[in-house]
Amino acid sequence: MFDEIQFDKMKRLPKYVFAEVNDLKMAERRAGADVIDFSMGNPDGDTPEHIREKLVESAQKTKTHGYSTSKGIPKLLMAISDWYKRRYDCDLDPMDECVATMGSKEGYAHLTYAVTNPGDTAVVPDPTYPIHEYSFILAGGNVVKFGIEFDEHFRLNEDRFFIDLDRVFKETSPKPKYVLVNFPHNPTTVTVTQEFYVRLVAMAKKKRFYVISDIAYGDITFDGYVTPSIMSVPGAKDVAVESFTLSKSYNMAGWRVGFFVGNKKLIGALQKIKSWLDYGMFTPIQVAATVALNGDQQCVRDITAKYDHRQVVLLEAFERAGWHINKNEASMFVWAKLPECVEYLGSLEFSKRLLTEASVCVAPGIGFGAYGEGYVRIALIENDNRIRQAARNIKEFLKQFQEEKK
Repeated sequence: MFDEIQFDKMKRLPKYVFAEVNDLKMAERRAGADVIDFSMGNPDGDTPEHIREKLVESAQKTKTHGYSTSKGIPKLLMAISDWYKRRYDCDLDPMDECVATMGSKEGYAHLTYAVTNPGDTAVVPDPTYPIHEYSFILAGGNVVKFGIEFDEHFRLNEDRFFIDLDRVFKETSPKPKYVLVNFPHNPTTVTVTQEFYVRLVAMAKKKRFYVISDIAYGDITFDGYVTPSIMSVPGAKDVAVESFTLSKSYNMAGWRVGFFVGNKKLIGALQKIKSWLDYGMFTPIQVAATVALNGDQQCVRDITAKYDHRQVVLLEAFERAGWHINKNEASMFVWAKLPECVEYLGSLEFSKRLLTEASVCVAPGIGFGAYGEGYVRIALIENDNRIRQAARNIKEFLKQFQEEKK
C-alpha cells in the first residue's frame, strides 16, 4: 500500500544531471583512477587563520553553545550592514533589512517558500544555478526562462537581456512576480555593468515585480573588474533583495554562512519563516563570520589572486592540448565551449567520456539548463600541477576525435 503513496512535489524535480557524473566519478575512484576533479565549486584552500582562531575562541565559551538567533546575532547583522556600506555605500538597517542564512542555498529555499504563492511566476535566465530555478518550483511557483547572450569576454549583452525580459512580460500570464539575476554568473561567469542594475530597478518599478539578485562571486574578480550591486542603485530597496555568501571569498564553503539584504517586506518574510524553521547557525560560526567581514580583507585578495593565476595556467595548458577557452573577468569557474571535434557528443556524453577515458571531471552545461548545452563548467579548484596533468590527459583524449575528422 505504501507504494501507492506519491510525493507530488518531488515529481517536479527532474533527474539531477550532476548525479550521473558524480556516480561515475565515485566508480572511477573506487576502481583506482586518479580523477582530477573540476566539477564542483568547492574551494580547496584553508579558511584564513584569524577566522579559524575566532571560531575556536568562541567555541571555548560554553555560553555560546545554546540556541542562537535564527535571523543572525546582532553583531553579525551589523557586520553585514557595515560591509555593504564600505563596499557599495549602501545604508542598510541591520535588524530589518539584513538576515543571516545557512549559506545562500538555504536562504533561497526559505525565501521562495515564504513569498511564493501557488501559481506565482518567476523569471530566471538560462543557464542557471539549479537552486535559483527549483526553489520557486518546490515552493509551488512556475518559472519562465530565456537564454542570456554574452560576448567573447563573458560580458552580458545587456540590451538583449532587457528586450527578452520585456518580451517575457508581454507573453506571460499571470505577469511575473519575481526576476532573479546572478552576476557574476554561475555557471557562465558572465558579468554586468552598474547601468544594468539601474535599468533593472527602473523596469521593476514600472512593471511591478521584485528583483532577487545573487552576487555570490562578487569578490572574485580580475583585470580591474569590480562587481556592482543592485543595492547601490537609489530606490533599489523598494523592489530588490540581494544575497552573498562567505563560501568563496573566505574559503568557508563548509561553514554555511550567507546573507540576504534589502527590501523590508521580503527580508521580513525570510526572517519570519526562519524563526519557525530553524534556530540559526551555531553562534561561534556567526562570531567568526563577523570577524571575516570586519577584518583585514587581504585574505580575500589572496584567494582572488589564486583563482586568477589558476585560470591563466588552465587556459594556457588547455590551449596546448587543443582546447581554446577565453578568459573571463570574474568567479572561480571557467565556462568552456566544447572543442569542435567533440561538439556532436553534447555536454553530458562529453563529460562522461572525459571522466572515464581521461580521468578529468567537469560539470556538463546541460545540467544548468537548455542554454548550457555545448559548454562545460570547470572549477578552478585544482593546483597548477594537477591542471597541467589534466591538460595532458585531455590532449590524448582529443586525439581520437581529431583523427576521426581527418
